Amino acid sequence: MSDKQNISWWHIQQSVQAMRQGGVIAYPTEAVWGLGCDPFNEAAVQHLLNIKRRPMHKGLVLIAGDISQIEFLLADLTEEERAKVTADWPGPFTWILPDPKGLIPAWIKGKHQAVAVRVSAHSGVKELTDAYGSFIVSTSANPSDYHPARGSLKVKTYFGSKLDYVLPGKLGGLAQPTQIRDLRSNQLIRA
Repeated sequence: MSDKQNISWWHIQQSVQAMRQGGVIAYPTEAVWGLGCDPFNEAAVQHLLNIKRRPMHKGLVLIAGDISQIEFLLADLTEEERAKVTADWPGPFTWILPDPKGLIPAWIKGKHQAVAVRVSAHSGVKELTDAYGSFIVSTSANPSDYHPARGSLKVKTYFGSKLDYVLPGKLGGLAQPTQIRDLRSNQLIRA
C-alpha cells in the first residue's frame, strides 16, 4: 500500500469512527461538499439539521457507494421501475423511491412518504460507504440559504468545530449538484 493510500485509509477510518460515535462529517461528493452521518441515529441527524439550519420536514438524501447497500429499497419496485433506477447507478442521479414498509426513519424522510437515494460513482463516497458498511446521509455542506461549499476551507468557514471530521478529497467534477427525480411521478425535483 502506498503512503497516499495509507493516508486515505486513515482518513476514511477517522470518518467512519466519527459517524459510529454519532458525529457529523463533511466529505467531497460529485459536485459539492456534503454533510453526512448515520441515518439511523436520530441525535446525529438532528445535530446535522441544526448546524445546517435545515428544517426536518424537508427530508434528506441518502447516499450509497454500491447498489447492494440500498437493495432493500428496490425490493418492492416493478421490474420496469428497478431497471429505470439502476440504469443511472452508480452515477450522479438521485431518485425518490417509495418506502411502503417504513424502513427509513421519519427524521430522514421529513414530511414525505418516499426517500431520496443516490448510488454514487464518486470514488471517495464509495470508499467511505464501503468502510462504514452502509449508506449515509448526504446533504450539501452549507447553512440553509448559503451556497454549497466547493472546498474544505469553505466547509470549515461555515461549520468550524461543529463538525466531528472533515474527510480530505476532491470533488467529482460536476458543475451542479445531482439531479433529483421522483420515480413514481417522474417529476424532476431538482435539475
